[in-house]
Amino acid sequence: MALTIHPSVREAFPDLKVLTCRIEGVKVSRRNEALERLKGEVVEEVKAKYRLEGLGNLPTFKAYRAFFWRVGVDPTKNRPASEALIRRILRGNPPPTINTLVDAYNLASVKSEVALAAFDLDAVKGELTMRFASEGEEFLGIGMEKPIRLRGGEIVISDSEKLVAIYPYRDAENTKVTEQTRNVLILVCGVPGLSKEKLSQAAEVAVNLIIKFCGGSLVEEKLS
Repeated sequence: MALTIHPSVREAFPDLKVLTCRIEGVKVSRRNEALERLKGEVVEEVKAKYRLEGLGNLPTFKAYRAFFWRVGVDPTKNRPASEALIRRILRGNPPPTINTLVDAYNLASVKSEVALAAFDLDAVKGELTMRFASEGEEFLGIGMEKPIRLRGGEIVISDSEKLVAIYPYRDAENTKVTEQTRNVLILVCGVPGLSKEKLSQAAEVAVNLIIKFCGGSLVEEKLS
């Protein structure tokens, strides 16, 4: 499944690139001890590589922050996922344990500095489109008790029935990956200033970790 970028978004952000990876036949579990050990190794790598001071000035995070400001999102309140995970680790908190697939792509996001998302493909209806939100559209993000109403102009991803993400930092409750997920679409979230090669490297890390800990096979990879 490819992601279609609406012409209005393409016009506003002509160098925006997004990579999608379809993985089928995964088996998601609550926890995996080998994955937990890998988390510990990644935590030590992060502590050795990064410091909280100036983290937002690193090239990848600067690119995400610049994009956030352009679409009306304050990146000091809603941080890019990769930066948020690294900040969490530097503050002494381990990466969260959600399930093996989410945990695997979170580690890939930390290792690559690239924001990643995942959708349960069997909960997606029709094709996915990246577009600007209309005023008043409702979005129920993961963990939200009730939906929020969008002001309009946010960049969102929708299927034929509903919103599945506010790009590139909040995924929807109704397409989230659970232990019942069998087929998944990984979204490698590009922004202006990030190269195709950077996205491809992040995709490779994510796909390898997911298949290692959840099985399945990569059946399609597409650049939008």
